[in-house]
Parts: sequence; C-alpha cells; structure tokens
Amino acid sequence: MSQDKKENTAVEPDRELDTRGEVCPFPWVKAKKTLKKLDEGQVLLILGDHGPAMINIPHNFEDEGQVILKVEKTGEVTWEILVRKVR
Repeated sequence: MSQDKKENTAVEPDRELDTRGEVCPFPWVKAKKTLKKLDEGQVLLILGDHGPAMINIPHNFEDEGQVILKVEKTGEVTWEILVRKVR
C-alpha cells in the first residue's frame, strides 16, 4: 500500500484518536478498540508518529475488512490515517 493512498480526503471523521508518543503495539490496540465503538459507516481519524505502527495499522484494518480512506505522512514523523468501519 502506498503512503499516499487517498480515496477521499474530504471525509470528516466521526472520531479522532491521537496515538502520538506511543509505540507498537499500543497505537494498533487503541485504534482497534476505538473503531469497535463506532457504528458501521463511521470514520476514525488516527494521528500518530510511530512509523512502523502507522504502516501496520492500515494493513491490519484492511485484513479485517475495513476501508482505508487515507494514509498520509503529514510531517517529518507524523501521520494521519482515515478508516471507515464497514463491519
């Protein structure tokens, strides 16, 4: 998956999760728990600065059947990931 993957950058997130300052596996665990609380169709914005987690999170959600709307490196070490819950 490309770091620049963008299906729809105009989507407004229903919830935001800030994992900056945290390392694996905590960003993934928190993202999974947060997405679980959302309704189908809602969107989660994940902010992070741990590169390996920001690369693995989209892959993990895709493996679970969720839709990745955006993966973007927004700064030298910061990332934004948009995930739409579909199940």
